[in-house]
Amino acid sequence: MVKDSSYTLADVRVGEEDGIPFVETEGTEDFDLRAVMECGQCFRFTPVAGTSHRCEYSGVAHGRFISVAEDEGTLRFYNTDIREFGSLWLGYFGLDTDYAAIKRDILSRSDRPVLGEAVAAGGGIRILRQDAWEALCSFIISQNNNIPRIRGLISAISEKYGTPIDCRGLASHGARDTEYAFPAAAALAAAGTGALAALKTGFRAKYIYDAARRVSDGTLDLTAVAGAATTAEAADMLMTVAGVGPKVAACTLLFGFSRLDAFPVDVWIKRVIAKSFPGDFDAAALGPYAGVAQQYLFYHERERSHGAD
Repeated sequence: MVKDSSYTLADVRVGEEDGIPFVETEGTEDFDLRAVMECGQCFRFTPVAGTSHRCEYSGVAHGRFISVAEDEGTLRFYNTDIREFGSLWLGYFGLDTDYAAIKRDILSRSDRPVLGEAVAAGGGIRILRQDAWEALCSFIISQNNNIPRIRGLISAISEKYGTPIDCRGLASHGARDTEYAFPAAAALAAAGTGALAALKTGFRAKYIYDAARRVSDGTLDLTAVAGAATTAEAADMLMTVAGVGPKVAACTLLFGFSRLDAFPVDVWIKRVIAKSFPGDFDAAALGPYAGVAQQYLFYHERERSHGAD
């Protein structure tokens, strides 16, 4: 991962608005909040209605409620302070990573016109550093599902089994009085398949339970997955869970373990490969940031398709 050594906490300012603390950054490049939140990499953030900012999304990550607003060249993070911002959100949102260098690396790997188009269209996407267990469970839930329903299921599971978060006073930034952290694996393992199915998870209930049981009893050691020598080895570990195939494993590794070479292949990417990379396509040829390239290609194809509707 290319670290952005030019970015320091000296580049941010702190303040308070209507009693809510915030941290604000200016001059952030290669960051498009809407693209980050709408590219299918996370399911806990939703747009804030009636915001005074050009764009604002709020949600729960790592057991904390955060709201992020974007204006021209400025990002404002509500409900946090400089200490928490530096220890959590700076890394979570990839603000410590040089995405300009990542894009140069990706573009050096192929002269396919679609790659340049995709980087231009989706170049504001940054890979969020999500909790590994939450990412695994979320992408199990995502199978054969649409984003609104995925969000609804994850919200229902969190409300039933997650730890409450006091969000009183944050309604103007999209929060209810109580939000909920994503539940620990042990909580879902204790719930059992039947209780998970009762939340309308369908066939996924047995897969969620198997993942929760394996993580909670140590059969699947997520620390070992993180430390695997290769992304392929890490994927093999994850695929010991019932219902976890190559796509779910790749999504989990890309978004939950910062394995930026992991390359999930879904219907959108299959379409891109068929149209723009005929012959033998090798994701590894896109280099150590193939997963970032995947997000650019995915976003570009989906936006282009929706624009043609």
